[in-house]
Amino acid sequence: MSKDRKSDNPYRHIAPRGFWRSAVSEPGLFGLSELWTSCWQLPADAMFATFGSCFAQHISRALISRKMNWLNAEPAPGRTPPELAQKYNYGVFSARTGNIYTAAQLLIWARLASGQIGPESVEYWTDDEGLVHDLLRPKIEPTGFASDKEAMASVASTARAFARCITETDVFVFTLGLTEGWINRKTGQSYSICPGTGVGTFDPEAHVFHNYTYPEIMRDLQAALDIMWDMNPDLRILLTVSPVPLVATASGDHVLVATQYSKSVLRAVAGDMARQHGAVDYFPSYEIIAAPPTRAAFFEPNMRGIARDGVDLVMRHFFAGLDLSGAARGRDNSTEARQQAEEEMAREDLVCEEMILEKFNAS
Repeated sequence: MSKDRKSDNPYRHIAPRGFWRSAVSEPGLFGLSELWTSCWQLPADAMFATFGSCFAQHISRALISRKMNWLNAEPAPGRTPPELAQKYNYGVFSARTGNIYTAAQLLIWARLASGQIGPESVEYWTDDEGLVHDLLRPKIEPTGFASDKEAMASVASTARAFARCITETDVFVFTLGLTEGWINRKTGQSYSICPGTGVGTFDPEAHVFHNYTYPEIMRDLQAALDIMWDMNPDLRILLTVSPVPLVATASGDHVLVATQYSKSVLRAVAGDMARQHGAVDYFPSYEIIAAPPTRAAFFEPNMRGIARDGVDLVMRHFFAGLDLSGAARGRDNSTEARQQAEEEMAREDLVCEEMILEKFNAS
């Protein structure tokens, strides 16, 4: 055997992007490249739908600002002024779901969209004024619905819109946000926020804290994707993990430790799901913002909010990695719904239901 053959090893054949010095140290934070390359060739006019935690809204806005196709499957009625549409949570995500923080909640929406369950399966709460609140989307109506019938009709409308986001899009973008959640011990209802923190009444006998584990999140996410692929076998799923830390934790841990646990588990789930399915990909928005080379430069002074420069850098890597070289399908980018979406999404404030927890910070 030759000397060269003996000294050969796999690391001799790794591209420069595989070594820290050549891929990170030397180019520096703003010189990083090839962080992500989409594994799909998409049509030039590919349609995207976006859901998940509040960070997903940045992707929606970036798509719209570049005149790309973002599906607004549940636009505000008629010529609703943008400020009123914002108040009633239209145009925030591709359907009026509000934040979907956990895989368990995504599974509920997939079941609603497919017809496996109906709006009557969602838990509703009537306040002292007789107004009804949908506990799957507790802040979707600022003051609540007039009746159970109206609340269920709204859930049914959003479920139909969510179904369109599955059947009419090329890429379904879902940003994983939390492992922590609250469930109803008796019914199994999964809540987006703890009852009693925004709407509803907290009942310690019924409402229990649950920190979803890796196996549970994988199970729920796989079940949701299976339903979605039954509805659209060609649907591609792009997973991301929100880099935004937790507002608060009910785990008993320090919130910093709880945040690292949550993000680590979600990152592992997203990566493993992408490795298991060719129709699933992972985009590293979490790493771009929170990895060591950034030195926390992209966080606001509160060390939680993401600064505009950070968002812009994430989006730069996102569009650099997209492959839109496929033949266009002739979709029209100039529909009235799209124009309305552009107005609605132009606002700066993200809609994050989790932020309501900060009002309970006594210090």
